[in-house]
Amino acid sequence: MKKYFTEEDLLLLSLHELLDLFQTLDSPSIEEMNGEYAACLLAQPNWVADTMGQITLNNPFRRWLSKAFRPIDATTGRGYNTFLQGHRIVQCYPMLTMIAPSRFDNQPAYQLIYRQFHSICGSINMVDEIRKVTPDLYLGIGTYGFTNNQRLIPYPFLLKGPHTPYRGDIGRKRNGFKISSREIPKLASH
Repeated sequence: MKKYFTEEDLLLLSLHELLDLFQTLDSPSIEEMNGEYAACLLAQPNWVADTMGQITLNNPFRRWLSKAFRPIDATTGRGYNTFLQGHRIVQCYPMLTMIAPSRFDNQPAYQLIYRQFHSICGSINMVDEIRKVTPDLYLGIGTYGFTNNQRLIPYPFLLKGPHTPYRGDIGRKRNGFKISSREIPKLASH
């Protein structure tokens, strides 16, 4: 497989090519992921997922702009997504970030755990994994669902940046939430 990829290259890759590439990449560090990163969907697992992704993330009322992150300490961080809603940029879908084994290859990945906070993304058990393609380009694989099989379906996206500083933390934490094998499957073997 090619050694150097551009944003344009990623936009042309199939789902299987994106998953193969993901398994060759390294995780960014907690410290590295700091600021807002432009976001867009890549090849999706099927036409239904592609259509739903476009309706949900790129509709006339609300368009997905970015994911944003900041380190909290050496092992964890926080983040959110931004959307253009009318003429305003709104922050939503907060997440906890950490480095943990990928559900796809058990190698380190920058993980976005939405269930830490109250939001629709947390309610559907969304977890994103990110790895670095180049110093300002990242490949993400989103997952969500209520069963283990649902949470193995990959929804690729790309991030580019950072282009803007982190705006500030949002969200209300879920009382009693503890990261489990639902979020990080490798925890099941401990």
